[in-house]
Amino acid sequence: MNFKIPESVLVVIYTPELEVLLIERADKPGFWQSVTGSKDRLDEVLSLTAQREVREETGIDTTQCELTDWHLSNIYEIYPVWRHRYAPGVTQNTEYVFGLCVTREVNVVLAPREHLQYQWLPYREAADLCFSASNAEAILQLPAHQHRG
Repeated sequence: MNFKIPESVLVVIYTPELEVLLIERADKPGFWQSVTGSKDRLDEVLSLTAQREVREETGIDTTQCELTDWHLSNIYEIYPVWRHRYAPGVTQNTEYVFGLCVTREVNVVLAPREHLQYQWLPYREAADLCFSASNAEAILQLPAHQHRG
């Protein structure tokens, strides 16, 4: 069995006007989040994980945008219901935060099995809507990390 790697990325996608793209999970309707995803290989560079996840989940080509490493990470407990995806004894995941500055006109194409819909919100409203505390906290830090694209 290929176990999930307990290292992931969180990518806050935003506009220069500090609007944030949120996507609704297909497996949990009503749960909104930024792009997230785990490494595919232990040696996968985190920025490449971020680029891949953004492309897979939103269709956005990161080569046309500014992806930045915010040098933030969160360690959290993996919910018991999901621990079977990880090697025996793995109980924590480390999540690395990135930002991606885009224009509002960027073409978003969701992965239909992963997400139901998307919306752009002012960053404070986006943070309030996120079900994940680490996602909300990252969004609230956007003004300190923004890069105008």
